[in-house]
Amino acid sequence: MKELFDITIIGGGPAGLYSAFYSGLREMKTKIIECQNTLGGKVRIYPEKMIWDVGGLRPVLAHEFCEDLIEQGLTFHPAVCLNQKVERIEKEGDLFVITASDGEVHYSKAVILANGGGIISPQKLEVEDAHKYELTNLHYTVGRIDRFRGSRVLISGGGNTAVDWAVELMNVAKNVTVVYRKEELSAHEAQVKKLRENGVAIILNGMITRLYPNEEKDVIAAAAITVDGVNQLLEVDDVLINHGYHRESSVSFAEAIEPRKTNEAYFESTGKGVLSVEGLFAAGDNIAYDGKVYMLLGAFQDAVNAVNSAKQYIDPSSHPSGMVSSHNEVFKTRNEKLIKERHAYGNG
Repeated sequence: MKELFDITIIGGGPAGLYSAFYSGLREMKTKIIECQNTLGGKVRIYPEKMIWDVGGLRPVLAHEFCEDLIEQGLTFHPAVCLNQKVERIEKEGDLFVITASDGEVHYSKAVILANGGGIISPQKLEVEDAHKYELTNLHYTVGRIDRFRGSRVLISGGGNTAVDWAVELMNVAKNVTVVYRKEELSAHEAQVKKLRENGVAIILNGMITRLYPNEEKDVIAAAAITVDGVNQLLEVDDVLINHGYHRESSVSFAEAIEPRKTNEAYFESTGKGVLSVEGLFAAGDNIAYDGKVYMLLGAFQDAVNAVNSAKQYIDPSSHPSGMVSSHNEVFKTRNEKLIKERHAYGNG
């Protein structure tokens, strides 16, 4: 048998990373399995969004928050497996057997499902040869806002994501045009009002039907927009597509250990992260219970509860919760080092 872990966490987003931190705090041997090539989860979709709603944290850019989240999650050196999609979870006796799409098999005493709504990927622009421009100026998210400075930006979509980016970019780009296939934008009214007050061009009942390259054939120079059957040509420097996301469940279960769901989206859970199958726990946006908070701060509480439940499942004699960091011996040496570094910095 391969190496055995106390807890294997499926998903490397906020809930999974904090689960890894807290399970390390509780001195459990931990592994994270993540289907993407990096940790961070959905926070990485909006790297330049400002995060305001995490308690005790000053407003911070999402990509900076993500870096700190990963550093914290890896504090106790969990094993990390990237680029692995979990295909199936089974049980042999008291142990869970987790099979990845590449054939690798993992063994664990307990499992925490922290895979959110599953694997997400952007809905692509269904226009001929659109894929050719994904490495140049066809975008499905915004990596750096400054990338669009002085640019003529065309945004396709009318939901919150599209309109939020239009608001963010209207003071950076040369101009912004929003095209949406429906009669009215569906985003929050306050954001739509900002677009209108700032003179952002909004084309309704329209859609991008063709992309025209520059002479070098590798960059979009113009886009054809069809409105009620009539075409118009718009010169552009960048095209941003916000048509939503495809979601794919990243886990299937042997029939005997299929956890109950409230519907297709959520596992039925207690407030302690306990599912209907012994040894299976969950944290984050994939669970539903009375009082569940679907925000970043809710993911952290879910992680603590799931880890504490898993700890007691593995060792019923253990304490119901971990000791707070200010009194925990596992941080003693780390605290001394940090204090010395800060004193040295202050004296410098």
